[in-house]
Amino acid sequence: MPQDPAERREVVTGVPRRARTAGGYRPRTEIDEQTTLGHTYVRSLMRSQLLTGLAVFAVLVLLVGPLPLVFAARRDDPGLVWGVLGFGVYAPLVLLGRWYVRRAERNERDFARLVEDR
Repeated sequence: MPQDPAERREVVTGVPRRARTAGGYRPRTEIDEQTTLGHTYVRSLMRSQLLTGLAVFAVLVLLVGPLPLVFAARRDDPGLVWGVLGFGVYAPLVLLGRWYVRRAERNERDFARLVEDR
C-alpha cells in the first residue's frame, strides 16, 4: 500500500540556524551593559593592574633612589658609576620589566577567565 505524498514526513538533521541562548548568568553582558556589577568587575581588574604597577614602582625607587647618594660619595671613581649603572641597575630593570609584563598578562587572563561564557 503506497503512502500518500501529503502524509510523507521529512526529518531535518542539520545544524540549528539560531543559537540557543543560555538562560544563566553572563558577566560579559554585565560589563557590556555597564551595570554596577560590570563596573565592579572592571574596577577589580584595574585595581590589580594598579597594584602590580605600584609594586614595580616601589622596587624601582628602592633600587635607583639611593644611587645619587652613592655617586656623590664616590665622585673620584667613574668606573664605579658605569659598573653600577651597567651591571647593578640594568639587569634588575630588565628582570623587573619582564616580571611586570608577565604579572599584567596573568591579571588579564584571570579577568578573561572570570567573564568568559561557560
